[in-house]
Amino acid sequence: MKVNMLEAKNRLSELVKSAQAGEDVIIANRGEPVARLIAVGKHRGIRTKPVAGGIVAWLDAHPLPARIARSPQAIAAALAEERAAWD
Repeated sequence: MKVNMLEAKNRLSELVKSAQAGEDVIIANRGEPVARLIAVGKHRGIRTKPVAGGIVAWLDAHPLPARIARSPQAIAAALAEERAAWD
């Protein structure tokens, strides 16, 4: 089933029931699909728990170039300076 944003807003309870029943509900914005409403735990392609390693393992395998990488202290100092500018 494909519905537009306004229709989805007005019929949310009905659409949730349809998703719980296994129906694929697509929400479109100006005719372009932007979201899919599915029941929790029903779709095998969606992970509900983080994968071990995940982004941390990827970052370890792909470190930032030296010209970009900064120490935690340098980042903390830059954040403190930026926040102080807002006071």
